Amino acid sequence: MTAAPARGAVERFDRACDRLLEPLRRVRAVQAVSAAASTAGDFSVVWHTLGIVHALTPGGTFGEALFLSAVLGAESLVVNQGVKRMFRRERPTASGDERFAVRTPSTSSFPSGHASSATVATMVLVSFAGWPAGIPVVVIGVLVAASRVMVRIHHASDIVGGIAVGALLGTLALTVAPVVL
Repeated sequence: MTAAPARGAVERFDRACDRLLEPLRRVRAVQAVSAAASTAGDFSVVWHTLGIVHALTPGGTFGEALFLSAVLGAESLVVNQGVKRMFRRERPTASGDERFAVRTPSTSSFPSGHASSATVATMVLVSFAGWPAGIPVVVIGVLVAASRVMVRIHHASDIVGGIAVGALLGTLALTVAPVVL
């Protein structure tokens, strides 16, 4: 598939997702959860917090929390200073949907940094905490990633791209973890 047809397919996917999500954007509870999840994902605050919470639980260590923070720093650098600069994609709205009070990022839309950090953090935290303790982490990760398309700061394909980048970086982090921890 050449660039133009691929771009067209991505745009059709994004429009279809946007149409499907629009009725949900009118629901007050969805608005509140989406805005909260999006804000919690800003600067990976939720992930650093969960890393500290994990360190305070039996079996958790501060070394693991520090490792997670270092991984998130590397992920942010790779995504925001690397990948996003290659694509320079415009966001679906200039400052997000007016129904949602969220911070407007200054970087390119593709890939979603929130989705990338949610994926890498979820992978690392679940590897540390195991199951079933990791279930709430997965739920939070899905909420943070999905919130970005709900608040119209990202296209749906940006979320997919962010998850893919996050999965790649998470796999790399988990490969390195046994060596450094």
